[in-house]
Amino acid sequence: METEEIVVILIIGAVAGWLGSTIYKGRGLGLIGNIIVGIVGSFVGYWLLGKFGVSLGGGWIGAILTGAVGAIVILFLLNLIFNRR
Repeated sequence: METEEIVVILIIGAVAGWLGSTIYKGRGLGLIGNIIVGIVGSFVGYWLLGKFGVSLGGGWIGAILTGAVGAIVILFLLNLIFNRR
């Protein structure tokens, strides 16, 4: 994997994680947390939307939107698990 690809993945992950945390009002995870949630959310989003036969488009915008959907799912699950008090 080239350096440019890694930078693109980090940028898309950060934006998707930020967008997901903005839409889903939970506890903030910070920049690194948003990047991680966004990158993992991208995998979750592609898998989940693929199960329903949904595509949010190609390119950067589609990747960010798909990552945001996955990030929202992850944030929902994290808040469900860790906010039970």
